[in-house]
Order: sequence, then structure tokens, then C-alpha cells
Amino acid sequence: MKNKTLLALLAAASPLFANAHNLSVGSTLPAVNVSNYGEIVLKDGATEYQAWATKDLLGKVRVVQAIAGRSSSKELNAPLMAAITASKFSEDNYQTTTIINQDDAIWGTGSFVKSSAESSKEEFPWSSMVLDESGTVASSWALKEESSAIIVQDKQGKILFVKEGALNESEVTQVIELIKASL
Repeated sequence: MKNKTLLALLAAASPLFANAHNLSVGSTLPAVNVSNYGEIVLKDGATEYQAWATKDLLGKVRVVQAIAGRSSSKELNAPLMAAITASKFSEDNYQTTTIINQDDAIWGTGSFVKSSAESSKEEFPWSSMVLDESGTVASSWALKEESSAIIVQDKQGKILFVKEGALNESEVTQVIELIKASL
């Protein structure tokens, strides 16, 4: 009898283990503000920071990539980022937003994470880059540590796709098709 109760409890809790985040297709992203660093902007050839909030994501179709401040996390979805770059979506209607959780970096590498984020903004000035020093976004959205989350949202902010971890080839194709259909 104990085994049946335990199995029923595990079965009921299994969705909690499958998706640790609190994001779901059809809903909107939980509101969050990042004031410790924030969005990286280019001004007169230099990088500066300004406060950022989820409300800033409205108005364009977006892929939000929320990653730990680790190169291994960035590499998890590099194939998707390459596919997006190759697709050359209109900057008027589409934007990638990368949110880097500096609080989830290997100890002692925080300054490297910051300079790498600034270099990425200089290399991809049309992308939105957010440096989250305190891990506010990851905490608010209940994201896994040392990982990468991909969220596709439409212009009104409705989530069309969400996954933590590496996307497989068919999921990369699905994301590209969702973007095209939403433009």
C-alpha cells in the first residue's frame, strides 16, 4: 500500500520536475525589473547600462534567451542563435533579447562575464543584451542554474514557446517557423 501511495505522489509531482520554471505557453512573462546593471546600450561608441523591465519586450516578436553567466550555458543554444542570424529577420519586427545571469557565474569570473556581454553587444548591436547582476530574472522565472532558457513571444507578449536546456534540431526549426508566422 505504501508503494502505491508513493507512486501516486511521484506521478502527481513529476510535472514539477520536468519544468522547473514558471513560464507557460499562452501566458505572458512574469513582470521583472533589472536595475543592477540592466540593458547594455551603445552610446558614442561606449557601452552603458540602463534599467530594464519585461514591459520593454513588447512591440516586436522576440526570442528571449535567459542564460547563466557561463560559456557552457551560452553554447547550449548556439545553433538556434546561428539559425536566427542566418534568417535575417526584419529589425523593425523582430529582436533577440539575451538576459545574462551574472549571479550564476563561476566564482571569480563576474568581471569576465560583464566584459563578454559588452563585447557581444558591440558585435551584435541590433540585439538586446541585459546583464542581470543579481539574478533577478532567473529567480522570478524559477529558471534552472547553469542552463539556458529559450522563450519565443509575440508582439503582445504572449509566450509561444518555452524550453530550458538545449534545443534539438526540430525545436530550432519550430522556433524559426514560429517567428516567421508571428511577423
